[in-house]
Amino acid sequence: MNISQAIELNSSSLLLAIDSGNTILKWGLHDGRQWQARGSVSQSERISLQQAWSALPVPAHILVSNVAGSQTADELAAWLARWPIQPEWIRSRASQCGVINRYTNPEQLGCDRWAALIAAWHKLQRACLVVDVGTAMTVDALSSTGEFLGGIIVPGPDTMKQTLAERAGAFAIPVSGNFQDFPVNTGNALFSGIIQALTGAVERMYNQLCDSRQKEMATEVIMTGGGAALLSPHMRIPHRIVDNLVLEGLVVMARAQARPQAAD
Repeated sequence: MNISQAIELNSSSLLLAIDSGNTILKWGLHDGRQWQARGSVSQSERISLQQAWSALPVPAHILVSNVAGSQTADELAAWLARWPIQPEWIRSRASQCGVINRYTNPEQLGCDRWAALIAAWHKLQRACLVVDVGTAMTVDALSSTGEFLGGIIVPGPDTMKQTLAERAGAFAIPVSGNFQDFPVNTGNALFSGIIQALTGAVERMYNQLCDSRQKEMATEVIMTGGGAALLSPHMRIPHRIVDNLVLEGLVVMARAQARPQAAD
């Protein structure tokens, strides 16, 4: 089901969706059919949101996914107070919008991962991996019945390089490198190692999901996040990149709230 077609919010029911990640904050204004406005800003420059949001019409709903900590949440709450709308700060649940959460403690699952899983399920309605490549890379598995089976978290590409640079001591970390199957200089060795580690983690999870779902439909892979395009050319499994997957998940949640009888 295409979520932009399924949502039926009238023009006076605009949704402001906010995906506040560790490094980047993304937002979008959705009218029920399509995005009317979207933007992104680094967390270090999020004060610029005040000006960007000042030009927006008054939203009817505000949904926020925030994994950037309490200080960020406090600042966002203060800026969102410009509108007479109480923001909803989403939390992961045991089940929502057709997705069942098999985390031992469902609320401990990152709310951004939960929103992305919900978006992926409503796009595909089949077994899939949801890969979000950002400060950290998460690889989450959905069954063909909408069960979140579990997932892994590893450092993202920039985090890997930064961590190595901080611990390298006198060893100089090259600024750039290119991918090689068998790297012959340090820059290429570092870049290729990061690519191999991250794509290898995705491909291993893909194989595990396929092995566990032998009698089900073929597994798909959805990639999102700022680092998805970096990994994509090196992936050896079928996949697609979907931008703003967390924001899309927030739209699905808004639809479920607008039509309670359709939720869960």
